[in-house]
Amino acid sequence: MGSHSGFHSLREETAVSLPVTGDLPDWLRGSLIRNGPGAFSFPDGSSVDHWFDGLAMLYRFTFDPGGGERSGGGGRSGGDAVHYRNRFLRTDAYEAARTGEFEGGFATGETTLRSRLAGFLTAPYDNANIVAERVGDRYVALTESPRGVSFDPNTLATTGRVDREGDAPSGQLSCAHFKRDPATGALLTVDTAFGRTSRYHVTAWTPAGDRRHVATVPTEKPAYIHSFALTPRYVVLTEFPLRLDPSRFLRPGRQPAFIEQFEWEPDRGTRIVVVDRTTGAVVAEPVTDAVFGFHHVNAFERDGGAEIVFDLETVPDATTIDSLYLENVRAGEMGAIVGRIERFTVDLGSSVDAERYGGADATVSRETVFDDGTALPTSSPARWCRRHRYVYAMGMDTPVTEWARRVVKVDAEAGTARAFDDGGDYFGEPLFVPRPDGDAEDDGVVVTVALDVDISRSRLLVLDGETFAERARVTLPHAAPFDFHGRYFSELRAASGE
Repeated sequence: MGSHSGFHSLREETAVSLPVTGDLPDWLRGSLIRNGPGAFSFPDGSSVDHWFDGLAMLYRFTFDPGGGERSGGGGRSGGDAVHYRNRFLRTDAYEAARTGEFEGGFATGETTLRSRLAGFLTAPYDNANIVAERVGDRYVALTESPRGVSFDPNTLATTGRVDREGDAPSGQLSCAHFKRDPATGALLTVDTAFGRTSRYHVTAWTPAGDRRHVATVPTEKPAYIHSFALTPRYVVLTEFPLRLDPSRFLRPGRQPAFIEQFEWEPDRGTRIVVVDRTTGAVVAEPVTDAVFGFHHVNAFERDGGAEIVFDLETVPDATTIDSLYLENVRAGEMGAIVGRIERFTVDLGSSVDAERYGGADATVSRETVFDDGTALPTSSPARWCRRHRYVYAMGMDTPVTEWARRVVKVDAEAGTARAFDDGGDYFGEPLFVPRPDGDAEDDGVVVTVALDVDISRSRLLVLDGETFAERARVTLPHAAPFDFHGRYFSELRAASGE
């Protein structure tokens, strides 16, 4: 068995308290909620074509130091427990798959003009399988349409739709990754509105859940943008040359799946659009060589705001999307999915002067942070919008023939890394959880889910943030498919008697 085993369908939904091998830190008492595709095939015998199109499943891991004795878990050391639950989102896409009416998604199937118009105007795609966020007082699963799906954070039960409310403009396509400003609590996102002149709309939710308009940026031909960068003063859009002619959606007849409507146009280069969060003005828009990427790690300002620095995991072009069709990943043909972490530095030049916006003399430079292959990079949430030193990622061999066999802690200043592997497991995204009131940037733990194909079980691993050595592990009652992204919510704690 190999890494293709991580692209199976999981039918089982469960809730169980699990014993911990090792020791959980006393302060680790919140919950990790992960999101990703839980099923790729359906009762009528049909299936999706691409990893990104599996039906959304949520996973909750609630850390309970000392809770093993209360729940009967009986961990080997200290009686620690992790309370685990997994559950499908009950969405329109889920019901369509259950009844044999699933028409497609990101890269699956074909669409009719009627279905395209419905998806844009009345029934946005709701297979929200990418990440979970807290928006105001709601917990919401997100995808790349402007419709989120709310869920109960304790039971993971689906509780409703979350559309773009209020007067702030929206669009037909959304960045799946919102960005939270830790200083203000604001949660920002970018939506793309298709039209004769397409526009990127930047909006923000306040901590109370109210939504406001921040900026609008016109674009001749919108790009596929999965995430963006955020600093205290700026929103930074990396406009890759994977572009779309929106008029294609209005043509009659059947057309290929959504992502296949985009075209790779490398002669355009990659435009870096810097937007002032206060005025909404485009401060600068320098262009660098053609590149593609999904995930911005973090961003910060330097030299009094004259420079913006952001780390981005890049690949040479958009063939990485083709590598993630299920027929390719199950065959081990994943050569294009490996990324490398690059550091982009935007020198704003005279555009830092509010009276001289336009940024005609702004420049952008790039350097490689880490030479080896990575996937799904993250940084400490305690460093968001501030200078960071460490990046956590799945470690990938090059050329890639199988899934990640390790996770890495990259020192972005030194260009070095520490690795953790478990002698054969396949790893998912690592997330850093900072210790409350910790002093050092790596004072905390890293949590990651690994798949052991030999026993058909997944494990949650807790690694020491500084040494990257294992502190604790929990074995799940099943093998979870490879998922996408997680968030740690310190406020979601174990209920009494759980």
